[in-house]
Amino acid sequence: MSTADLHTLTGAYAAHALEADESRRFEEHLADCPSCAAEVAEFRATLARLGSAESTAPPASLKAAVLAALPTARQQAPALAPRAAGKRPGERRWWRLALAACLAAALTTGAVAVQQHREADRARARATALQQQQDRFADLLTAPDARTATAAATGGAGAGTVVWSHSRARAGFLATGLPDPANGRTYELWFADGDVMRPAGLMPGGNGALLLTGSPNGADGVGLTLEPAGGSEHPSGAPIMLLPLS
Repeated sequence: MSTADLHTLTGAYAAHALEADESRRFEEHLADCPSCAAEVAEFRATLARLGSAESTAPPASLKAAVLAALPTARQQAPALAPRAAGKRPGERRWWRLALAACLAAALTTGAVAVQQHREADRARARATALQQQQDRFADLLTAPDARTATAAATGGAGAGTVVWSHSRARAGFLATGLPDPANGRTYELWFADGDVMRPAGLMPGGNGALLLTGSPNGADGVGLTLEPAGGSEHPSGAPIMLLPLS
């Protein structure tokens, strides 16, 4: 493996994606290469931020629904031996009430089960989408030509990091500490193609990770603006931050 090849392994080394022999040789190279050491530090910081950027809490409504059903989900009464003669009117009424209570409990329990199933499906879908995004970010970070750039937002409230690879034709953005937009507003990412700003995705919160829509190839930088909910076709104001792709 040549020195030129070793320079391309910074992202893979930071992501622990190298074989043991490759890792050993790269560490020997790293001791004498300040530029690779700086890139490894940047990639490790980006990976740490990516790992903490997204989290999924269990839905509070699930516990509330189960607790709400407990008072009405009554235990079924024990079976009684049939009387030789017909049941008295009061007994027939008691059995009708018991049957109605059992049916109500079954319906309530069934509704809770349906809600639990739907919420579990939504949680699985969110987890799958998050895992897919993390896998695509890992693929991006381990690209031989992966690069990163970090900038603070205007006013110093929060920062952003862009990761891009021309060979993968892909870029990602990680936000940390930006103020959450007001109701009816969202953050929007843009590729800066010279004087033209190309929409690259929406980020509703001030913390998180986003794989940008479109290719970074041909773009000079990535910008972030605050837009109306749903996004805009063109920026409505000056960028909150602008990160160069160079």
